[in-house]
Amino acid sequence: MLSVPVSYPLRVQNGGLFISRGIGTHPTRTLTSFELIYVVRGTLSLQEENNSFDLQAGESLILFPGKKHQGAGIFDPQLKFYWLHFDILQRQQNNPDLQLNIPQQSKVRDAERVLALFRLFLDEQQRGAQSPSLALFLLLLLQEIGQAPAGVPAADGPGTALAYKARQLIATRYHQALGTAELAALLHCNADYLGRVFRATFNLTLTDALHQQRVSVAETLLLTENGSLADIAARTGFNDAAYFRRVFRKLLGITPAAYKKRYCREHVNSG
Repeated sequence: MLSVPVSYPLRVQNGGLFISRGIGTHPTRTLTSFELIYVVRGTLSLQEENNSFDLQAGESLILFPGKKHQGAGIFDPQLKFYWLHFDILQRQQNNPDLQLNIPQQSKVRDAERVLALFRLFLDEQQRGAQSPSLALFLLLLLQEIGQAPAGVPAADGPGTALAYKARQLIATRYHQALGTAELAALLHCNADYLGRVFRATFNLTLTDALHQQRVSVAETLLLTENGSLADIAARTGFNDAAYFRRVFRKLLGITPAAYKKRYCREHVNSG
């Protein structure tokens, strides 16, 4: 038998996933622990003491113990974020090589990796045991957040305004029969050109952006309504339930049915 001593400078309390219904606001409270927040979509506005934060998709925030924080306004209907409470047991100040320096607010470099780590954390937490893996996932999350973000395309580059218009159409017309050709027709431009400038601006194809928008809305419907899979597929713009299932699983690594079963449990809250 191999015995490996495991010790982490962090103690995890709990974590979860918040999905907004567009009502309520973040409660006013003073924590006794740190809280890590990561916004998946929408905007989360918070105030901690005299500091105000407006978190967008892909941004993280660390709230500190002993400081009062509260929401600023009603929850964004599109808001979805992960949260995680933890304590620091020891500060390894005498060993700077092992010290993580994490900004309070940050734009993450690799959103997919951060999402994967949060999902692994919740899956491990759902087993009910306080395993060492929880602290390990937290350390990996903090490491990701502490890294410098990837470069952002210039906002005034050629075609950028067109790309943003396309993204707005995707956000508002995702439920319609929509693709690259339809978007280009609505914007009165060449489909190939639109695809190129969109990818240059967002590092994402138009099809992938459309799938992400549809699946994001489907997540909310799965957790807040009791419609059938076919009904949710139709309401989010997918032409059939089987295709919806394949895209959903490709993006989230889990089927819609399994997602509903897992995240309707106690670690998902909504407001």
